[in-house]
Amino acid sequence: MRHLNLADLDAFAAVARERSFRRAAILRGVSASTLSQAVRDLESELGLRLLNRSTRSVSPTEAGQRLLERLGPALGEIASAVESVHESAGTVAGLLRINAPEPAVELVMAPLVARFLEQHPRVRLEIVGQSSRIDIVAEGFDAGVRWEEHLDQDMVAVPFGGRQRYVLVAAPELIAAHGRPQTPQDLMGLPAIRQRFTSGVMFPWEFEKDGQVVRIDPPSRLVSTQVALQRRAAIDGVGFWTTFEGYVREDIAAGRLASLLEDWLPSFPGPSLYYPSRRHVPPPLRAFIDFIQAERGRAE
Repeated sequence: MRHLNLADLDAFAAVARERSFRRAAILRGVSASTLSQAVRDLESELGLRLLNRSTRSVSPTEAGQRLLERLGPALGEIASAVESVHESAGTVAGLLRINAPEPAVELVMAPLVARFLEQHPRVRLEIVGQSSRIDIVAEGFDAGVRWEEHLDQDMVAVPFGGRQRYVLVAAPELIAAHGRPQTPQDLMGLPAIRQRFTSGVMFPWEFEKDGQVVRIDPPSRLVSTQVALQRRAAIDGVGFWTTFEGYVREDIAAGRLASLLEDWLPSFPGPSLYYPSRRHVPPPLRAFIDFIQAERGRAE
């Protein structure tokens, strides 16, 4: 059996996950050259190329991808074992990596971060905003955040964040120019601001009332992946817009935007934190689970 350097394996996993020596170096707090040497030493010891490198990109080879898929859980267990030493002494320490879609990051997680880190000063928290579904274990995350319809059945899910809802909004001057829609179908003749995800998908707008579900694809006057741009365009009267209420609550209260068709947009459960079902949950993740459950209890 080869005596491989654990630090070299960890360096390889970091670079392979990030697809970048520079980004992995920033996360690890070391130089890119240090990581590059560690990967070269590992490849030399194994006699295999693990990463394809070019001036613009880094990606795992077939052998590298197989190694990464097995390393993620193994390195997580090692980190958990080491961190449990601190936990036994009454201190939670270590890195907690969470993958979540941007709305969950911005509207649900952001208000919690400072309080959690204040309670656990030895925990290092990394939150990656990503809307597409991924294998959190293979990608080296301790947990993910998704809404109920996107949760895998073999994961443990912990709801948090409270109920949420979408709203349809428009600037008062746009409503004055085009009229106030009375039904979802009325939107088909009106200018719309639409969300396109980085995957290229643009979902239809969905409305529900008295058990009736209506999905429409209104004509797009503006399409963007950026919520900040969509919000500004809505305030400036570019088009009608559907979004999470949390993004525009203050704009509605200030009169910059008006909420429409409210009886067609019921609330729904907030997202859940999910993680693999395993006997030993890493201490930083256990601390975060306890924290969000306590937050949920206070909110109720």
